[in-house]
Amino acid sequence: MIVNSARFSISNSDVRKCPDHKMHEYAFIGRSNVGKSSLINMLTGHKGLAMTSATPGKTMLINHFLINDSWYIVDLPGYGYARRGKDSRDKLKKMIENYILDRVQMTNLFVLVDSRHEPQKIDLEFMAWLGENEIPFSIVFTKLDKLGTDAGKKKVAEYCKALLDQWESLPPVFLTSSEDGRGREELLEYIESLNQLPLE
Repeated sequence: MIVNSARFSISNSDVRKCPDHKMHEYAFIGRSNVGKSSLINMLTGHKGLAMTSATPGKTMLINHFLINDSWYIVDLPGYGYARRGKDSRDKLKKMIENYILDRVQMTNLFVLVDSRHEPQKIDLEFMAWLGENEIPFSIVFTKLDKLGTDAGKKKVAEYCKALLDQWESLPPVFLTSSEDGRGREELLEYIESLNQLPLE
C-alpha cells in the first residue's frame, strides 16, 4: 500500500465525539514511551504527524488521522505511566476502554511492545483483557534497531513463548523499527487486507 495522504482529523476524550463515518479505524496503543507516535509517523511517511516527545505519557486524547481519505489511524493514550495521579490514570483507562469496547469502526488494535524488555505484567494483563472481550488485536514489537538482528529475534521469541503460556495461539506479530523503517511494508499490507473486510 502507498500512503498518498495523511492528515490530522480530530482529538477528543469521549468516544461518542469520535468522527461519524463508515471507514475502518486502526488504533495504536502501548505503554508510555514505547515509540507509538514515532511508529505512526514512520507508517504514514509524515514525520510530524503524531507528536513525539521525550517525556512519556504526552498523548492524553484519542487522536484521529485520516489516511488516503479512506481509513483512519487512531493514536490512543499510553497506559501505565506512573507519574500520573490515580484520578488521571483512572480517567485515561476509562477513555481507552470505552473506545476499544464501543467503537464499531475499530477493525484492529495494534498493541505496541518495546522489544528490548522482558514481558511486562501490565502488557500481559492488557492483552488478556482484550482476549476476554474478543477484541481483534496484533502485537507490534518496536525499537528492533536497538538490538542486533539475532538478539532481537531471540527477545521476540522469548516474549512469544511467554504469551503461549496464557494463549492457545498468538495474534499476528510484527517486528518494527521507526529508525530504519523495518516492518512498515508488512503492517501496511496487513491493514490493506483488513480494509477489504466489510464494517460490521
